[in-house]
Amino acid sequence: MDQCPAYRISAGDTNYFALIFDGEGEGCDLVAVVEIFEPGGRTPPNVHARAHEMFFILAGEGRAYADGAVLDLRQGDAMLVRPGAHHAVENTGSGKLYCLTVMAPDEDFAALIRRGVPVSLTEEDHAVLRRAPSARAAFRPAAGLPGP
Repeated sequence: MDQCPAYRISAGDTNYFALIFDGEGEGCDLVAVVEIFEPGGRTPPNVHARAHEMFFILAGEGRAYADGAVLDLRQGDAMLVRPGAHHAVENTGSGKLYCLTVMAPDEDFAALIRRGVPVSLTEEDHAVLRRAPSARAAFRPAAGLPGP
């Protein structure tokens, strides 16, 4: 995972994404990233028409807002945001917040990320990525199993 491309969607954003699985080349309509929030960083409020978005906290502390509910997050917590739910995530800790984020269907999220501003991952980022499960080859069909 040390070779994952990383991007900020916009230059002024306080979070960035290490793209660990892009389903486009695999014929699979999902995307998996490690979303990295700087201290005080947050996503803008957003909503997905068809996608489920799952967050798993790899490191750090944060808070999620979804359709009026508030959920404090820490390492090991998971949260599912259903289609149509207005939501945002913020880093409430003193260090970075790292979330394994999976969205299905993709709804062009991977393309939005790839159109962003390339960033270099820090040594701290690489250390967290090395501890995260790898998705590079995990989604290839097994030999002999019928495809879609």
